[in-house]
Amino acid sequence: MAHDVVPAAEEILDREFPVLDKGFVRLVDYLGGDRRIVQSARVSYGEGTKTYREDRGLINYLMRNDHTSPFEQVVLTFHVKMPIFVARQWIRHRTARLNEISGRYSVMKDEFYIPAGEHISLQSTDNKQGRSEEPLDPEEQMRIQAELTGQQKRAYKDYNAHLECGIARELARINLPLSLYTEWYWQMDLHNLFHFLKLRMDPHAQLEIREYACTIFEIVKKVAPIASEAFEEHVLRGRNFSRAEMEALKSLLKGEENPLKGKALERFEKKLEDIGFEPTTC
Repeated sequence: MAHDVVPAAEEILDREFPVLDKGFVRLVDYLGGDRRIVQSARVSYGEGTKTYREDRGLINYLMRNDHTSPFEQVVLTFHVKMPIFVARQWIRHRTARLNEISGRYSVMKDEFYIPAGEHISLQSTDNKQGRSEEPLDPEEQMRIQAELTGQQKRAYKDYNAHLECGIARELARINLPLSLYTEWYWQMDLHNLFHFLKLRMDPHAQLEIREYACTIFEIVKKVAPIASEAFEEHVLRGRNFSRAEMEALKSLLKGEENPLKGKALERFEKKLEDIGFEPTTC
């Protein structure tokens, strides 16, 4: 099979999709799409692309049964601009190939992230690593935004002063805050990209990286729409149940008492809530 050209993907190549206040995601290049996945899956018995319906069925079968290697045949390259604290969460996904702008070679731009007012809130009381869903009142939001802006301006002014007096760029940069914007080229195959999206589109992920993940997923839909649909059906919107949870589910379906207790029960009930399941009561 020759190079797989996807018209919808061609239309958005090099287009910047804005994220947060100053960031963006841009699709630089892609290798393959849905047809590449089915071609790769069928290569063992020498059959190429069939009908759309058959291709859709095959891709759903592959996704549903964790046959991951055909999805690895599709590769996407992005140009991303994001705050450094988002990049440090992002870099945990080690299956990518990337190249980031270097403050040793380049003078960093005076660009910092300021969260929107409605996204400024207190520490969550039930989530040790996240913020509350209740935003601060507008006056407090503006006060925090002004403080962040002032701190960023002072840090960049000092950075510039060090550069002007000849301090090495690699030293002048070290006091710049995590809100500074950075950029990189980031390349990943579709299987690992779907894993990234599953984790980073989850409601428990930090809001800022969720914004990037959701934007990337919209781009992926253009490159491989059938695979994206299968991912959403079987992975993103699906739920896995442990052995104990399966036993509890059987009990509930029979109208019996739920055997789970404590934290295990809380986790199980959250999964049922996510899928809209209401146990039958006697």
